[in-house]
Amino acid sequence: MVSTILITVLCAVVTTRLVEPRLGAYDTSEASAEVDDDDAAAVSPEAEARGLRYAGLAVLGVIVVIGALTAPPGAPLPDADTGAVIGTSPFMDSLIVIITLMFFAAGLGYGRGAGTLRTSGEAIDAITRSWASLATLLLLFLLIAQFIAYFNYSNMAQVAAVQLGDLIESADVGSVWLLLGAILITLAVGIIIPQAIAKWALLAPIFIPLFLRIGVEPQTVLAAYRVADSPMNIVTPIMAYFPLIVVFAARYVRSSGIGTVIALMLPYFVALAVVWTLFFLLWYVAGIPLGPGAPV
Repeated sequence: MVSTILITVLCAVVTTRLVEPRLGAYDTSEASAEVDDDDAAAVSPEAEARGLRYAGLAVLGVIVVIGALTAPPGAPLPDADTGAVIGTSPFMDSLIVIITLMFFAAGLGYGRGAGTLRTSGEAIDAITRSWASLATLLLLFLLIAQFIAYFNYSNMAQVAAVQLGDLIESADVGSVWLLLGAILITLAVGIIIPQAIAKWALLAPIFIPLFLRIGVEPQTVLAAYRVADSPMNIVTPIMAYFPLIVVFAARYVRSSGIGTVIALMLPYFVALAVVWTLFFLLWYVAGIPLGPGAPV
């Protein structure tokens, strides 16, 4: 709870004091034609209210249908043997389809209620425009996917992680400084391996035995890793969602690119990395357990 409040306040301060003043007043002339089309298609408040009401009814209808396929005895969506809904069941296997149906029903209901989708042709045109707006995103995904594939083929990330781990192991310093070094190494590796599971699978065999030899528990090493895992994600172009953020930014400022987004996110990265690290070090020095039966 304390950490959540701390990070919320920190991000709010960075936004209001650093990031937002740098953006200045928004100029609508810098937006893309797609945003202009959205503004031109604005509906009246009465039509919007009717559309939201229809969307809610459509989603409720989907929920009723899914409930009818789940709740009664012998329904097809629970597990046939145990009757469980959560776990290994057709319901969980169909969750993506169910969510897709809910969004489709909500969009179709809103379009019919607001009068923006009167025919099936207009619905198809709306879908076509949505996919057309994703062309830049798909191209960025293709380029980044190729880069990641070649990068993984070269094994450069594994070599860098092992070398950095050897550097920590050879350093004759105390546990606090070693944990700080582990945080810095995780930040550095996060530039080239943003995926949390893949990064931990690479670093854990290096960090865990090293810190166990000096009496630092594995949960403490994992806490230090988690401190450094997330801040780098907002500034590395290899992050899977980064191209999506760039495309969204370009909708409202056509000149936006990868450098623009990184420059906007850098204050958050610096603030989060510094504050999280200080918070972790204070927690470690104070000796507060990380959980029941999990001392630092």
